[in-house]
Amino acid sequence: KVGTCADFAMVLAAVACARSARVLRNALLIKGRIGHVVEKVRAANTGATAPGHQQYCLQLVRNRDYEGFLSSLLLPPEFHSSVFALRAFNVELAQVQDLVTQKTIGLMRMQYWKQMIEDIYNDNPPPQPIAIELWKAVKKHKLTKRWFLRIIDEREKNLNENAYRNIKELESYAENAQSSLIYLVLEVLGVKNIHADHAASHIGKAQGIVTCLRATPYHCRRRNVYLPLDICLLHGVSQEDFIRGKREKNLRDVVFDVASQAHVHLEHARSFCKNVPSKACPAFLQTVVLDDYLDRIRKVDFDVFHPSLQKTNTMLPFYLYIRSWRKIY
Repeated sequence: KVGTCADFAMVLAAVACARSARVLRNALLIKGRIGHVVEKVRAANTGATAPGHQQYCLQLVRNRDYEGFLSSLLLPPEFHSSVFALRAFNVELAQVQDLVTQKTIGLMRMQYWKQMIEDIYNDNPPPQPIAIELWKAVKKHKLTKRWFLRIIDEREKNLNENAYRNIKELESYAENAQSSLIYLVLEVLGVKNIHADHAASHIGKAQGIVTCLRATPYHCRRRNVYLPLDICLLHGVSQEDFIRGKREKNLRDVVFDVASQAHVHLEHARSFCKNVPSKACPAFLQTVVLDDYLDRIRKVDFDVFHPSLQKTNTMLPFYLYIRSWRKIY
Protein backbone atom coordinates (compact mmCIF):
# COMPACT_ATOMS: atom_id res chain seq x y z
CA LYS A 1 0.00 0.00 0.00
CA VAL A 2 2.82 2.34 0.90
CA GLY A 3 4.44 1.63 -2.45
CA THR A 4 1.16 2.20 -4.23
CA CYS A 5 0.68 5.57 -2.48
CA ALA A 6 4.23 6.58 -3.32
CA ASP A 7 3.73 5.63 -6.97
CA PHE A 8 0.44 7.55 -7.06
CA ALA A 9 2.14 10.62 -5.56
CA MET A 10 4.86 10.42 -8.21
CA VAL A 11 2.22 10.26 -10.95
CA LEU A 12 0.46 13.32 -9.54
CA ALA A 13 3.76 15.18 -9.35
CA ALA A 14 4.54 14.28 -12.96
CA VAL A 15 1.10 15.47 -14.12
CA ALA A 16 1.52 18.71 -12.18
CA CYS A 17 4.94 19.28 -13.76
CA ALA A 18 3.55 18.62 -17.24
CA ARG A 19 0.67 21.04 -16.66
CA SER A 20 3.06 23.68 -15.34
CA ALA A 21 5.27 23.23 -18.38
CA ARG A 22 2.29 23.66 -20.72
CA VAL A 23 1.10 26.75 -18.86
CA LEU A 24 4.59 28.24 -18.91
CA ARG A 25 5.02 27.44 -22.61
CA ASN A 26 1.65 29.03 -23.49
CA ALA A 27 2.43 32.07 -21.35
CA LEU A 28 5.76 32.52 -23.09
CA LEU A 29 4.13 32.13 -26.49
CA ILE A 30 1.49 34.74 -25.67
CA LYS A 31 4.11 37.02 -24.13
CA GLY A 32 6.22 36.70 -27.25
CA ARG A 33 3.31 37.48 -29.56
CA ILE A 34 2.08 40.37 -27.45
CA GLY A 35 5.66 41.60 -27.24
CA HIS A 36 5.78 41.58 -31.03
CA VAL A 37 2.63 43.73 -31.14
CA VAL A 38 4.06 46.08 -28.50
CA GLU A 39 7.20 46.50 -30.61
CA LYS A 40 4.98 47.34 -33.58
CA VAL A 41 3.23 50.03 -31.55
CA ARG A 42 6.52 51.45 -30.30
CA ALA A 43 7.96 51.54 -33.79
CA ALA A 44 4.81 53.21 -35.10
CA ASN A 45 4.80 55.71 -32.24
CA THR A 46 8.36 56.78 -33.02
CA GLY A 47 7.82 56.68 -36.79
CA ALA A 48 10.89 54.46 -37.01
CA THR A 49 9.59 52.43 -39.95
CA ALA A 50 7.48 54.96 -41.84
CA PRO A 51 9.30 57.70 -43.79
CA GLY A 52 7.79 60.91 -45.11
CA HIS A 53 4.19 60.80 -46.27
CA GLN A 54 3.53 57.40 -44.69
CA GLN A 55 4.68 58.72 -41.32
CA TYR A 56 2.38 61.73 -41.66
CA CYS A 57 -0.65 59.49 -42.24
CA LEU A 58 0.35 57.10 -39.48
CA GLN A 59 0.82 59.86 -36.89
CA LEU A 60 -2.44 61.56 -37.86
CA VAL A 61 -4.36 58.31 -37.33
CA ARG A 62 -2.49 57.60 -34.10
CA ASN A 63 -3.36 61.03 -32.70
CA ARG A 64 -6.96 61.27 -33.88
CA ASP A 65 -8.19 57.66 -34.20
CA TYR A 66 -6.13 55.57 -31.78
CA GLU A 67 -8.47 52.58 -31.90
CA GLY A 68 -8.30 52.54 -35.68
CA PHE A 69 -4.54 52.90 -35.38
CA LEU A 70 -4.27 49.82 -33.16
CA SER A 71 -6.51 47.68 -35.35
CA SER A 72 -4.59 48.75 -38.48
CA LEU A 73 -1.29 47.66 -36.95
CA LEU A 74 -2.63 44.11 -36.80
CA LEU A 75 -3.09 43.95 -40.56
CA PRO A 76 -0.36 42.23 -42.61
CA PRO A 77 2.56 44.72 -42.96
CA GLU A 78 2.27 44.97 -46.74
CA PHE A 79 -1.14 46.66 -46.32
CA HIS A 80 -0.18 49.17 -43.62
CA SER A 81 0.64 52.16 -45.82
CA SER A 82 -2.58 51.84 -47.84
CA VAL A 83 -4.86 51.35 -44.82
CA PHE A 84 -3.27 54.21 -42.88
CA ALA A 85 -3.80 56.44 -45.92
CA LEU A 86 -7.49 55.48 -45.95
CA ARG A 87 -7.85 56.11 -42.22
CA ALA A 88 -6.01 59.43 -42.47
CA PHE A 89 -8.41 60.48 -45.24
CA ASN A 90 -11.35 59.50 -43.02
CA VAL A 91 -9.91 61.41 -40.04
CA GLU A 92 -9.49 64.57 -42.12
CA LEU A 93 -13.12 64.44 -43.24
CA ALA A 94 -14.45 63.59 -39.79
CA GLN A 95 -12.78 66.54 -38.12
CA VAL A 96 -14.00 69.16 -40.61
CA GLN A 97 -17.27 69.58 -38.71
CA ASP A 98 -15.42 70.20 -35.44
CA LEU A 99 -12.79 72.55 -36.86
CA VAL A 100 -14.93 74.95 -38.89
CA THR A 101 -17.24 77.56 -37.40
CA GLN A 102 -19.15 78.32 -40.61
CA LYS A 103 -20.90 75.81 -42.82
CA THR A 104 -19.61 77.55 -45.96
CA ILE A 105 -16.02 76.89 -44.96
CA GLY A 106 -16.90 73.26 -44.28
CA LEU A 107 -18.45 72.94 -47.74
CA MET A 108 -15.29 74.41 -49.26
CA ARG A 109 -13.19 71.81 -47.45
CA MET A 110 -15.42 69.02 -48.75
CA GLN A 111 -15.14 70.38 -52.28
CA TYR A 112 -11.35 70.40 -51.86
CA TRP A 113 -11.41 66.68 -51.01
CA LYS A 114 -13.75 65.89 -53.90
CA GLN A 115 -11.38 67.61 -56.31
CA MET A 116 -8.45 65.78 -54.72
CA ILE A 117 -10.11 62.41 -55.39
CA GLU A 118 -10.74 63.43 -59.01
CA ASP A 119 -7.07 64.43 -59.36
CA ILE A 120 -5.92 61.15 -57.81
CA TYR A 121 -7.95 59.13 -60.31
CA ASN A 122 -6.53 61.30 -63.11
CA ASP A 123 -3.00 60.37 -61.97
CA ASN A 124 -2.37 63.95 -60.91
CA PRO A 125 -2.36 63.95 -57.09
CA PRO A 126 -1.60 67.29 -55.40
CA PRO A 127 1.63 67.52 -53.32
CA GLN A 128 -0.14 66.64 -50.09
CA PRO A 129 0.87 63.61 -47.96
CA ILE A 130 -2.57 61.97 -47.75
CA ALA A 131 -3.26 62.57 -51.43
CA ILE A 132 0.03 61.00 -52.49
CA GLU A 133 -0.46 57.95 -50.25
CA LEU A 134 -4.06 57.54 -51.46
CA TRP A 135 -2.85 57.74 -55.06
CA LYS A 136 -0.37 54.94 -54.36
CA ALA A 137 -3.12 52.85 -52.74
CA VAL A 138 -5.52 53.45 -55.63
CA LYS A 139 -2.89 52.42 -58.18
CA LYS A 140 -1.79 49.37 -56.20
CA HIS A 141 -5.18 47.97 -55.22
CA LYS A 142 -7.51 49.39 -57.91
CA LEU A 143 -9.73 51.01 -55.27
CA THR A 144 -13.29 51.99 -56.22
CA LYS A 145 -13.77 55.73 -56.63
CA ARG A 146 -17.45 55.54 -55.66
CA TRP A 147 -16.67 54.66 -52.04
CA PHE A 148 -14.49 57.74 -51.59
CA LEU A 149 -17.16 60.02 -53.00
CA ARG A 150 -19.88 58.42 -50.85
CA ILE A 151 -17.87 59.15 -47.72
CA ILE A 152 -17.33 62.78 -48.73
CA ASP A 153 -20.96 63.33 -49.73
CA GLU A 154 -22.26 61.91 -46.45
CA ARG A 155 -19.84 63.96 -44.35
CA GLU A 156 -20.93 67.01 -46.33
CA LYS A 157 -24.61 66.36 -45.54
CA ASN A 158 -23.69 66.01 -41.88
CA LEU A 159 -22.47 69.62 -41.79
CA ASN A 160 -26.13 70.65 -41.39
CA GLU A 161 -25.92 69.57 -37.71
CA ASN A 162 -29.51 68.34 -37.70
CA ALA A 163 -30.64 65.46 -35.50
CA TYR A 164 -31.49 62.23 -37.29
CA ARG A 165 -35.25 61.97 -37.69
CA ASN A 166 -35.21 58.23 -37.10
CA ILE A 167 -32.87 55.28 -36.68
CA LYS A 168 -33.03 54.60 -40.44
CA GLU A 169 -31.47 57.99 -41.16
CA LEU A 170 -28.66 57.26 -38.72
CA GLU A 171 -28.12 53.84 -40.33
CA SER A 172 -28.06 55.43 -43.78
CA TYR A 173 -25.39 57.88 -42.65
CA ALA A 174 -23.38 55.04 -41.09
CA GLU A 175 -23.65 52.90 -44.24
CA ASN A 176 -22.32 55.69 -46.44
CA ALA A 177 -19.67 57.09 -44.09
CA GLN A 178 -18.48 54.01 -42.16
CA SER A 179 -19.31 50.95 -44.27
CA SER A 180 -17.78 52.59 -47.36
CA LEU A 181 -14.46 52.84 -45.54
CA ILE A 182 -14.61 49.13 -44.66
CA TYR A 183 -15.37 48.30 -48.30
CA LEU A 184 -12.16 50.12 -49.24
CA VAL A 185 -10.16 48.21 -46.62
CA LEU A 186 -11.55 44.94 -48.01
CA GLU A 187 -10.38 46.00 -51.47
CA VAL A 188 -6.91 46.69 -50.07
CA LEU A 189 -6.89 43.17 -48.60
CA GLY A 190 -7.95 41.75 -51.96
CA VAL A 191 -11.26 40.42 -50.68
CA LYS A 192 -14.10 40.12 -53.16
CA ASN A 193 -16.87 38.26 -51.40
CA ILE A 194 -20.57 39.07 -51.16
CA HIS A 195 -20.79 37.72 -47.60
CA ALA A 196 -17.87 39.90 -46.51
CA ASP A 197 -19.65 42.89 -48.08
CA HIS A 198 -22.84 42.12 -46.15
CA ALA A 199 -20.86 41.82 -42.92
CA ALA A 200 -19.06 45.09 -43.67
CA SER A 201 -22.39 46.85 -44.21
CA HIS A 202 -23.73 45.80 -40.81
CA ILE A 203 -20.45 46.49 -38.99
CA GLY A 204 -20.33 49.98 -40.52
CA LYS A 205 -23.89 50.66 -39.38
CA ALA A 206 -23.06 49.43 -35.87
CA GLN A 207 -19.97 51.62 -35.81
CA GLY A 208 -21.93 54.70 -36.88
CA ILE A 209 -24.53 54.11 -34.18
CA VAL A 210 -21.93 53.52 -31.46
CA THR A 211 -19.98 56.60 -32.57
CA CYS A 212 -23.16 58.66 -32.25
CA LEU A 213 -23.64 57.37 -28.69
CA ARG A 214 -20.00 57.85 -27.69
CA ALA A 215 -19.98 61.42 -28.98
CA THR A 216 -23.26 62.39 -27.27
CA PRO A 217 -21.63 64.00 -24.17
CA TYR A 218 -19.28 66.00 -26.40
CA HIS A 219 -22.08 67.11 -28.71
CA CYS A 220 -24.33 68.02 -25.79
CA ARG A 221 -21.65 70.35 -24.42
CA ARG A 222 -21.87 72.12 -27.78
CA ARG A 223 -25.70 72.12 -27.51
CA ASN A 224 -26.12 69.59 -30.31
CA VAL A 225 -28.05 66.32 -30.07
CA TYR A 226 -27.96 63.80 -32.91
CA LEU A 227 -29.80 60.86 -31.37
CA PRO A 228 -32.84 59.78 -33.46
CA LEU A 229 -35.83 62.02 -32.78
CA ASP A 230 -38.41 59.25 -33.14
CA ILE A 231 -36.84 57.26 -30.29
CA CYS A 232 -36.57 60.38 -28.14
CA LEU A 233 -40.25 61.18 -28.72
CA LEU A 234 -41.22 57.60 -27.96
CA HIS A 235 -39.79 57.96 -24.45
CA GLY A 236 -40.88 61.55 -23.91
CA VAL A 237 -37.35 62.97 -24.02
CA SER A 238 -36.44 66.36 -25.47
CA GLN A 239 -33.09 67.45 -26.86
CA GLU A 240 -32.84 69.91 -23.98
CA ASP A 241 -32.95 67.00 -21.53
CA PHE A 242 -29.77 65.60 -23.06
CA ILE A 243 -28.13 69.04 -23.27
CA ARG A 244 -28.72 69.50 -19.55
CA GLY A 245 -27.09 66.14 -18.92
CA LYS A 246 -30.09 64.56 -17.23
CA ARG A 247 -29.77 60.90 -16.29
CA GLU A 248 -33.36 59.83 -15.67
CA LYS A 249 -34.68 56.45 -16.74
CA ASN A 250 -36.43 57.70 -19.87
CA LEU A 251 -33.11 59.09 -21.19
CA ARG A 252 -31.45 55.76 -20.47
CA ASP A 253 -34.30 54.05 -22.31
CA VAL A 254 -33.46 56.11 -25.40
CA VAL A 255 -29.81 55.07 -25.15
CA PHE A 256 -30.82 51.43 -24.62
CA ASP A 257 -32.93 51.42 -27.80
CA VAL A 258 -30.14 52.97 -29.87
CA ALA A 259 -27.46 50.68 -28.42
CA SER A 260 -29.68 47.66 -29.02
CA GLN A 261 -29.83 48.50 -32.70
CA ALA A 262 -26.03 48.54 -32.86
CA HIS A 263 -25.97 45.13 -31.16
CA VAL A 264 -28.46 43.77 -33.70
CA HIS A 265 -26.21 44.86 -36.57
CA LEU A 266 -23.19 43.18 -34.98
CA GLU A 267 -25.16 39.95 -34.63
CA HIS A 268 -26.25 40.17 -38.26
CA ALA A 269 -22.64 40.70 -39.33
CA ARG A 270 -21.56 37.62 -37.38
CA SER A 271 -24.28 35.53 -38.99
CA PHE A 272 -22.15 35.60 -42.17
CA CYS A 273 -18.94 34.50 -40.43
CA LYS A 274 -18.97 30.93 -41.80
CA ASN A 275 -18.96 32.24 -45.36
CA VAL A 276 -16.56 35.16 -44.88
CA PRO A 277 -12.94 34.36 -45.91
CA SER A 278 -10.44 34.54 -43.05
CA LYS A 279 -8.35 37.17 -44.81
CA ALA A 280 -11.32 39.57 -44.50
CA CYS A 281 -11.33 39.40 -40.70
CA PRO A 282 -8.60 42.06 -40.18
CA ALA A 283 -10.93 44.59 -41.82
CA PHE A 284 -13.50 43.88 -39.11
CA LEU A 285 -11.35 44.30 -35.99
CA GLN A 286 -13.29 47.45 -35.04
CA THR A 287 -15.96 45.09 -33.74
CA VAL A 288 -13.73 44.66 -30.67
CA VAL A 289 -14.08 48.37 -29.93
CA LEU A 290 -17.83 48.27 -30.50
CA ASP A 291 -18.30 45.23 -28.25
CA ASP A 292 -16.23 46.91 -25.55
CA TYR A 293 -18.31 50.09 -25.55
CA LEU A 294 -21.65 48.28 -25.66
CA ASP A 295 -20.58 46.07 -22.77
CA ARG A 296 -19.41 49.04 -20.70
CA ILE A 297 -22.55 51.11 -21.30
CA ARG A 298 -24.67 48.11 -20.33
CA LYS A 299 -22.78 47.84 -17.04
CA VAL A 300 -23.64 51.48 -16.17
CA ASP A 301 -27.32 50.93 -17.02
CA PHE A 302 -27.10 52.86 -20.31
CA ASP A 303 -26.12 56.14 -18.65
CA VAL A 304 -24.44 57.77 -21.64
CA PHE A 305 -22.92 60.48 -19.40
CA HIS A 306 -21.21 58.07 -17.00
CA PRO A 307 -17.55 59.14 -16.52
CA SER A 308 -16.24 55.60 -17.01
CA LEU A 309 -17.37 55.65 -20.64
CA GLN A 310 -14.96 58.49 -21.41
CA LYS A 311 -11.95 56.40 -20.35
CA THR A 312 -10.01 54.15 -22.69
CA ASN A 313 -9.98 50.46 -21.87
CA THR A 314 -6.31 49.63 -21.24
CA MET A 315 -6.99 45.99 -22.17
CA LEU A 316 -8.18 46.93 -25.65
CA PRO A 317 -4.84 46.17 -27.41
CA PHE A 318 -4.86 42.70 -25.87
CA TYR A 319 -8.48 42.06 -26.91
CA LEU A 320 -7.69 43.24 -30.44
CA TYR A 321 -4.70 40.94 -30.65
CA ILE A 322 -6.61 37.89 -29.41
CA ARG A 323 -9.44 38.51 -31.92
CA SER A 324 -6.85 38.97 -34.68
CA TRP A 325 -4.98 35.81 -33.68
CA ARG A 326 -8.18 33.77 -33.70
CA LYS A 327 -9.22 35.29 -37.05
CA ILE A 328 -12.74 36.06 -35.85
CA TYR A 329 -14.84 39.18 -35.58
